[in-house]
Amino acid sequence: MTRTVAIIQARTGSTRLPGKVLLPLLSEPLLVHVVRRVTRASSVEATVVATTTMLDDDAIVALGAREGWLVERGSEMDLLERYVGAARAHAAEQVVRITSDCPLIDPHIIDEVVAALEVDGADYASNTLEPRTFPRGLDVEAMTMAALEAAGRDDRDPASREHATPFLYRHPERFRLTGVRLPVDLSAHRWTVDTPEDYELVRRIYDVLGRDDFAWRDALAVVDAHPEWSRLNRHIEQKMVPPP
Repeated sequence: MTRTVAIIQARTGSTRLPGKVLLPLLSEPLLVHVVRRVTRASSVEATVVATTTMLDDDAIVALGAREGWLVERGSEMDLLERYVGAARAHAAEQVVRITSDCPLIDPHIIDEVVAALEVDGADYASNTLEPRTFPRGLDVEAMTMAALEAAGRDDRDPASREHATPFLYRHPERFRLTGVRLPVDLSAHRWTVDTPEDYELVRRIYDVLGRDDFAWRDALAVVDAHPEWSRLNRHIEQKMVPPP
């Protein structure tokens, strides 16, 4: 069986909402829920939190020690290097990339993306390739270790390396890409946490559901029952990867 390692990038230095990964949801840090949800994916053999060597991120290391997580530290700005290092440290053959600001991440979507990577014989699979259909905040990327190491070796653009994976999906002539999509377009929903408005929406969803083992469609049902909630963060512009 191919060893699949999920790596969750996490740091406290968010520019729009500092310390967001430690904000409370149901009285526990947001990052705790992210790790729990990722760990429930049946395709994942190990879950690693990849944080930085910055002093402020000692708080993430301390939280990881308390929770019994696998934690690796690496470059703050060279996220690609951080991923390669964490993947090597845990003998990954396939890597799942998750961002720590997605507390609604769904283990079944992770399994679906990993299955697409394997069944299609791809180098890179994601539910974020255009045209994207999933709500933002359910983003999953999966790639072979060979592809990740190739990017780590050959990507010379610091702006690209800061976002870890652009080298892969910007070179379809070199890497086999496959996308996972819904039959309907739900991409207008914003469930990631990057601003106070984002956090307020996700906090309300968690408060209604009262647990962290819900499916993403349970969250959708809550939002559909309270359509006014989506207006909380509808105006927020997503930070985009700079063009090459």
